[in-house]
Parts: sequence; structure tokens; C-alpha cells
Amino acid sequence: MLAIRLLRIGRKHQPSYKIVAIDNRRAPKSGKFIEQLGFYNPLTKEKSVDKERVEYWLSVGAKASDTMHNLLVSEGIIKAEKRAVHSTKIKEKEETKSTVEKPAEEGEVAREEAKEEVAKEKPIEQEKKEEPKQEPKKEKVKEQKSESKKEELKKEESKEA
Repeated sequence: MLAIRLLRIGRKHQPSYKIVAIDNRRAPKSGKFIEQLGFYNPLTKEKSVDKERVEYWLSVGAKASDTMHNLLVSEGIIKAEKRAVHSTKIKEKEETKSTVEKPAEEGEVAREEAKEEVAKEKPIEQEKKEEPKQEPKKEKVKEQKSESKKEELKKEESKEA
């Protein structure tokens, strides 16, 4: 399938693009295109499009990428509405969230039951964890030492008196 799309050329942070007719199966950066149809520099907003050749490739069956479609519409080569390029990812995320939040009716009952079972199991596990609390051995040893010291002090006081 043929496509009309942008092929990036130019240095880092200085983009410029060739407008090319290319086989859609090729990688965007391969550089092997069928025909160059113009160029576009987004920094200077300079663009040049060979209108006749673009119309020819569209008549042959080439499809323009979303960005190219919008550029051709703004140039007046195609009479159509612009496509929403940047909002497509946001819409996809919203759709996935809505499908996660609204489960199917059949699975909804099973999920609620599973949640209830988990909720019942959690308090039992917490009770089991609370019961075997034991004081660490170090604290017991410290308490015993402090008690023995207190007893020794009492004996010494009673001897002195």
C-alpha cells in the first residue's frame, strides 16, 4: 500500500521534512521512497508541495498520513476536515479506562462475589497476626537486669540502715 508521509531530514533539534510517496511497509527512516513530492520546515513554516503529483498519487490509491492529510487540507489540495492527530492517544486512554471501570454484566456478579470473599478473609488473617505477638527476648533480659539491680540497691540500703 502506498502512503504519502513526511520523511525527517535535518539535524538534532532542527527538523525538516521531505514529503514523499513511499511504500507503507518501509520504515519511516529508511530513506527509500518512490518520489519526492515537496518539503516542509516546521521551524520557518516554509512548505512546498507539488500539487499535481500529490493528486496523482492520491488517485492511484496512496493514503496520506494524518499529519500529511492536515497539511494538504491547509494547502487547499484536499477538501476535507482536518484529522485530530494529538488527541487520539488521549481518547484511547479514556476508552480503556471506561472499559475497566464498567465491567461486563455477566462478569460483574462474579467480581463482586470475589471481592466479598477477599474482604471476609482479610479480617481473619489480621486476627491471626495479632495473636502471636510476643515481646522480644532482648526486652525481657533488660527487664530482668533492671529488676535485679533494684533488688541489689534495696539490699544495700537495708544493710546501711
